[in-house]
Amino acid sequence: MSEQPPSNLIKRILSSLGPAIITASVVLGPGSILASSKVGYYFSYEMIWVLISAVIMMVAMTALSARLGIQLDGTICDELAKRAGRPVAAATGLILFLMAACFQFSNNLGVLAAVEPFMGSSNADILIIIGMNIFIMLALYGFKHLYTITEKLMKILVGIMLIAFAINLFMVKPDWLATIKGFIPSLPEGLSDMLLPKWNSGTEKVEDPIVPIVALYATTFSVAGAFYQSYLVRQKGWTRYNLKQGLIDSTVGISVLGLVTLMVMITAAKVLYQNPNVTSINSLVDVAKSLEPGFGTFGVIIFSLGIFAGAFSSFLVNAMIGGSVLSDGFGKGGYIDEKWPKLFTVAALVTGMIVAIYTKTMGQSPVALIIFAQSLTVLGVPMLAIAMLWLATRSDMQGENAIPFWMKFLGFIGLISSVILALRKAYTLLLPIISG
Repeated sequence: MSEQPPSNLIKRILSSLGPAIITASVVLGPGSILASSKVGYYFSYEMIWVLISAVIMMVAMTALSARLGIQLDGTICDELAKRAGRPVAAATGLILFLMAACFQFSNNLGVLAAVEPFMGSSNADILIIIGMNIFIMLALYGFKHLYTITEKLMKILVGIMLIAFAINLFMVKPDWLATIKGFIPSLPEGLSDMLLPKWNSGTEKVEDPIVPIVALYATTFSVAGAFYQSYLVRQKGWTRYNLKQGLIDSTVGISVLGLVTLMVMITAAKVLYQNPNVTSINSLVDVAKSLEPGFGTFGVIIFSLGIFAGAFSSFLVNAMIGGSVLSDGFGKGGYIDEKWPKLFTVAALVTGMIVAIYTKTMGQSPVALIIFAQSLTVLGVPMLAIAMLWLATRSDMQGENAIPFWMKFLGFIGLISSVILALRKAYTLLLPIISG
């Protein structure tokens, strides 16, 4: 039975929040926090408009996915299997699972980054990683109605992020006039020359300055996260009666994602930009420690609390997305309370745990795995967007089933942008080979 929204507007909005908060929590992970910090470090307030553009695209794609979840007879993978064949659904699920599993290790390391400034012994790293994963696995099999528990937990974690990063923002006292100007699209001087990456043949590692901007857009406009929204609204029990709730949920939930990311970016623009004491930002630990000279241990603690909430929420939901959609792609069910989604979720957790332990033990990043994950992203993100838009424009999605034009229009714009970013990423991956 679907939920009946209360009559009071405020209560209706609050009661509508749920699926998109879960989506926002997985999107707002270590990658997005680091990317927004780097953009502030490199470009100050000038690239805020990129974040706003990504939020608008994400609202549209998430709302479209929610509509599909409510109006289609089955899940997206069910419909792909019925209309295009089981191999298409299986390929969709497999690609999404591999993307989630490959990047799961960064969520493990993100949790460690939140506590690392306060740990005296590096020997505790491995224990924290193992203990955290075992805890999540036990929770998967120890609790019933996992959707309800996950929704409540994500609301708490997103609330922690909001409060923690808002406190940091209040402490830094940013330039609000420059912040407002950042909403106006513009390109910093020299940025247009960086649109195509250049191969550095020397031994010095030089970061392509455009990469953080691309990462900011890609981690905010997460097609994989939007894709899973259709599953979440079905697990919440929403029907056609809840179509307006779905739109409210998508708009408010993703706007919260944008607000938190914006606060991190503004804080970095104030603290990190042209700071002579900050020579590079390579990790979340660097970002946290950069706050200490100006704001003391308290600032580091608060920022680290926000990092922990972001990393832990992404850590949990990312694995659920990979496991659920893979299971559904093979026709084994897509709800996290079912047997096969749980098993595949555990597989994603184990993959991330093993790679994270390897990274901490060997002291180096798994370059081959990162390249493989990036290659999957090049293929997978456009594929997921195409699948949703294809279903949204089928002949049976007309009349009362019609998806609003603005959702499809912005969805197509989002698809084009994801293809452009995918082509650029592919060019980046091939550049060392092309350059010989």
